[in-house]
Amino acid sequence: MTLRSRGFALALATVLAGTLTACGLSGGSDDALVVYNAQHESLTRQWADAFTAETGVEVELRNGSDFDLGNQLVAEGDASEADVYLTENSPAISMVAREGLLAPVVDRTLEQVPEQYRPSSGDWVGIAARSTVFVYNKDTVDEAELPTSFADLASPRWKGKWGAAPAGADFQAIVSASLDLSGEDATRTWLESLEGPDGTFATYKGNKPILAAVNAGEIDGGVIYHYYYFGDQAGTGESSQNVGQHYFRNGGPESFVSLSGGGVLAGAPHAEDAQRFLEFITSAKGQEILRDSSFEYPVASGVEANAELVPLAELNAPDVDPAGLNGRQVSELMISLGLA
Repeated sequence: MTLRSRGFALALATVLAGTLTACGLSGGSDDALVVYNAQHESLTRQWADAFTAETGVEVELRNGSDFDLGNQLVAEGDASEADVYLTENSPAISMVAREGLLAPVVDRTLEQVPEQYRPSSGDWVGIAARSTVFVYNKDTVDEAELPTSFADLASPRWKGKWGAAPAGADFQAIVSASLDLSGEDATRTWLESLEGPDGTFATYKGNKPILAAVNAGEIDGGVIYHYYYFGDQAGTGESSQNVGQHYFRNGGPESFVSLSGGGVLAGAPHAEDAQRFLEFITSAKGQEILRDSSFEYPVASGVEANAELVPLAELNAPDVDPAGLNGRQVSELMISLGLA
């Protein structure tokens, strides 16, 4: 760990301790496999229960957000009790990997995940994926007005009429893709163009509030991940009945497909079982559990996505090596601009 990173991590440790304990990050059996889980708890609970039924290995979930858990792992270092780390997005797990805290993923798991859905480093793998979309109110937006890129959102048509959740890991994953594809100067310019004396977008605390605001006509559009719309449609539809989804499909950061990541800690107390768990969730059975319980994209073992989703191959997603996504650089940039 670098001196700079260690100082940053230790500074966070005290602040995070109370929050993470409140999220269920303490206690448990010494024999249980400990998973630091930033994926959806209901999905990972299904994975864990199916793994236990198949192997007899108990799994303890310690739930939190991508960067809370990632920073906790960096702060704990080699003393961590964690065996496995699962994230919703790539930047946080890439941050942990950069600190040398992840073990190489075993070949039998790597073979289940196509190269485009795992980093070149081989120290973690994709376990699910989600696409960036622009949701819009069908009563107030003509399809001809839909943005072709993020740059369009700085135009007068959209000033103050669209929303995002800049402090959230989802939006920051998109920013990370922009850094990788366009560089820091261009990304900074884009983000600065969204700000101004009058503000150019409405700030929300998550994707679900954005979807609800678009549906209610509070704003005309918003940047979210695709599965929030489908999840609401599968339920009551109360937050999406007036909403359409627009896929940019332009090969740029607007079309970014974000990977949820899974990795085994280098100092995992139950290393063999940890590798078996990662192998299980990327197996056909594990990916079918994902497909049947959520609207995220399976990425491993040849399991096809829910038939309602636009196929991944048709999204024209940019070619981004997940190992290059830099969570710390994103955080520093967003903080410097007052967006996080």
